[in-house]
Amino acid sequence: MALSRSARLAALTVAAASFCLIAAAPAPTPGSDGIGDPYFPQLGNGGFDAEHYALDVAYNPDTDRLDGRTTLTARATQNLSAFDLDLQKLTVTKIEVNGRRADFTRSGDEIQVKPRTSLGKGKTFTTTVTYGGVPEPLSGPIVFGSDYGWMKTADGVFVACEPNAASTWFPSSDHPSDKATYDIRIKAPKGLTGISNGRLVDTYNTDKGKQTVNHWRETKPMATYLATASIGKFDVKTGRTPAGTPIYVAIDPVLANSNNVDVYAVTAEATDYWSQVFGPYPFEETGAVVDDMPQAGFSLETQTKPSYSAVRSESTIVHELAHQWFGDSVSPKQWDDIWLNEGFATYAQWLWTEHKGGASAHDSFLAGYNSRPADSSFWQVKVGDPQRDTMFASAVYQRGAMTLQVLRERIGDKAFFKLLPQWTKLHRYGNVETSDFIALAERVSGRQLDDLFDTWLFTTGKPSL
Repeated sequence: MALSRSARLAALTVAAASFCLIAAAPAPTPGSDGIGDPYFPQLGNGGFDAEHYALDVAYNPDTDRLDGRTTLTARATQNLSAFDLDLQKLTVTKIEVNGRRADFTRSGDEIQVKPRTSLGKGKTFTTTVTYGGVPEPLSGPIVFGSDYGWMKTADGVFVACEPNAASTWFPSSDHPSDKATYDIRIKAPKGLTGISNGRLVDTYNTDKGKQTVNHWRETKPMATYLATASIGKFDVKTGRTPAGTPIYVAIDPVLANSNNVDVYAVTAEATDYWSQVFGPYPFEETGAVVDDMPQAGFSLETQTKPSYSAVRSESTIVHELAHQWFGDSVSPKQWDDIWLNEGFATYAQWLWTEHKGGASAHDSFLAGYNSRPADSSFWQVKVGDPQRDTMFASAVYQRGAMTLQVLRERIGDKAFFKLLPQWTKLHRYGNVETSDFIALAERVSGRQLDDLFDTWLFTTGKPSL
C-alpha cells in the first residue's frame, strides 16, 4: 500500500519526535555511595530503593566465622550503570545481578557493583552477594563507648547494630531511610538457637543433623540497624499477650534467676498498654532476646524482639517496647533526628511510672530539670542536632522527654494523647524528621509551637520554666 505525501510527512514527524524522546533519556550513571546523612555520609546508597533482603547466614562459634549469602531485591530510582553496597571487613567472593555474574570493586566499606547491562529506572532487580569471614564489632564513643554490632558471647553471638553496624554482617544499604522486608535464615550447630526479627516460619536440621536452621520472616518494613541474628542457648517461651499479639521471649539460662524481672509478663503487659496509648501494635509479634553479654552494657529495640545484654529493669523493657512505635515503625530520615526515637521512648518510661501509680510525668520532668544546674554540660547538647559522637548523649533522651512534657502542658492532655497515635498512624512504617512532628503537633493542637521546639531542641542552655 502506497502512502500519500502528507502521510509520509506525518510518519517522519512521529519518527523524529520518537527519536528525540529516546535521545533525551538520561544515560545510565553510577548511584551515589551514600545518601548524604550529615553524621554518616557514606551510609546507605543512592540509585535504588531496597525492597527485600533474603539473608542466609551460617555461623561457627568455634572459629567465629560467618558465611553468608544475601539476595537484595531493589528498584532502580535512576538509570544505573553501577551501584554501591555497604559491607565492613568481610570478604566478598561473588556477586550476581539478575542471575548473571557482575564485576565489583571495593574501597573500604563501599562495594561498587557493575552489572553486565545497565538497570533502567523503575525496574526491579536482584543482587546476590556471597561473602564470609570473622565479623568485627564496631567501637568508639558513639554507643556509650561500648562495642556494638556482631559481638561474640560465651556460646554464640549477640547482634545489636544501631546506628551503623548492620553492614558488619550483611551487605546492605545500611541506613534507616531505606527500609525493606526480610527473610533471615540462621544456620548454627545443633543445640543453639538463631533468633531474628518477625515470626519463626520454619526450623529444620541439615548437615546430617549436625546443624539447625531457623528461618524468620519480617513482613513489615525494617531499617537495617534493627535486624538481628543473635545465636546461643536460650530458654524460649511463646504465647500471646492478653490482647492477642503473639509473643516470643528467649532468655539465656545463665540469667534465668539473676533478678526479679519477669521479662515475659512485662513485655506482654507493656505491648498491650502502649497499643492503647500509641495506637495499634505495628508488627506481627512482640518479644525479647535476653543474652549474657556484660561487655555490651546496653539494650536495643531490634524490631519485634528487643535485645537485652542482660536481664534489665522493667523500665528498660518498657523503653525498648515503646521504640517499636517510635524508631522502628516510625523511623528518622537522618540520624540527626535521633531524639524522635530516644526522647519518645524515655518519655514512655515516665508515662509507665505514672500509669503504675508512681511519680507523674510532670514530677519526673521536674526531678530531671532541677537536678541539673544551669552550668551543667547536659544543657549544652543541641537535642535536635546532637552530632555524631554524642547522638546518644543523656540529653537526647532526657531533654527530648522534657520537650514532650512541656508540649503536653502547653497543648493539654486531650490534644497530646490525640497527637501520639496520629503520629504513629500517619507515618506508620515510614521515615520522618522533626519538622514533620512540629507540623502535626500544631495541626492537632491548633497552636503555634515554633518557640517551644526552638527553645527545647535547638537552643543550648537551661530553659527557664
